[in-house]
Amino acid sequence: MSHVVETRDVVRIFKGRQKPVKAVDRVSITIEEGEIFGLLGPNGAGKTTLIKILTTLLLPTTGDAYVWGFNVVKEAHKVREIISLVSGGETPGYGILTAGENLWFFSQLYGLSSSAAKAEIRRLMTDLEFDEYAKTRMSKLSTGYKQRLNLARGLLNNPKMLFLDEPTLGLDVLTGQKLRGYIVDWAKREKKGTVLLTTHYMAEADEMCDRVAIIDRGRILACDSPLRLKEQLQKNFIMKAEVSSVQADFGFVKDLKGVIGYSQKRSIQTDTTTFKVMVTEEKVFSEIMSKMEAQNLKILSMNQAEPTLEDVYISLVGRGFADEEGAPHET
Repeated sequence: MSHVVETRDVVRIFKGRQKPVKAVDRVSITIEEGEIFGLLGPNGAGKTTLIKILTTLLLPTTGDAYVWGFNVVKEAHKVREIISLVSGGETPGYGILTAGENLWFFSQLYGLSSSAAKAEIRRLMTDLEFDEYAKTRMSKLSTGYKQRLNLARGLLNNPKMLFLDEPTLGLDVLTGQKLRGYIVDWAKREKKGTVLLTTHYMAEADEMCDRVAIIDRGRILACDSPLRLKEQLQKNFIMKAEVSSVQADFGFVKDLKGVIGYSQKRSIQTDTTTFKVMVTEEKVFSEIMSKMEAQNLKILSMNQAEPTLEDVYISLVGRGFADEEGAPHET
């Protein structure tokens, strides 16, 4: 076995009301032992579908997929013994049970002995800093502590391969930072397993991942380390501006020569729109400025920006991830 995860031209087609929908389109990737591998893309790009195939929850329509050398279709039972899946926004157990009781319940499903289960539960709750809630009903926990419980549940069986499907979705900054740090420690410093992470938070992927694959409409558009992907954009120019209006519309840039792509994100709280555009030549910015002035847009700030992973995505598909503040969960 040369790779922890390997997919070969995996396709997944769903029946649509009018025509079939190809959610995953000839995806071929490899993930190495100890690697944190990111799968990035907008809502509906195929991230969750691919995760479900690799975790034996969905069958591929065509193609082959392997986890630690086991075929996810023909040897699904062997795959399930060595993996775990944690999804953001997912209920981590039964509401009437306490946090500790939920972990005990799952430990027994995993087949842990009584002594091993107690020790592992105690360790995980302490490490993830929610042991004071051991006797609190799961339904009474905040979103952040529910997700800590969810991650603890996913690590109870000491998986060799951990699948994380948007694990910090909806979490506050500090809780998200805590969980990201714990996952990196688990995979890198403690060398306990390999991670496949799906997210639409680009800063999260940049911070955590050794390599990332960018997926859109079921296809892998690029795959490399975050640094090398960003280096590919050094020859382009990126401008970021904030304007005082949530009504601002920058769709006009699509028709301008020299524009590679753009994104705009609105904040209802501050009544502003943040606009980012990537161009091949600096002089294109002048034309964009003229168009903005023609719309009587009040510019609060403007500066040239260094490439980010979102800019890599924009360069590949010509658009950003979200037009509104925040982004909904992928379905």
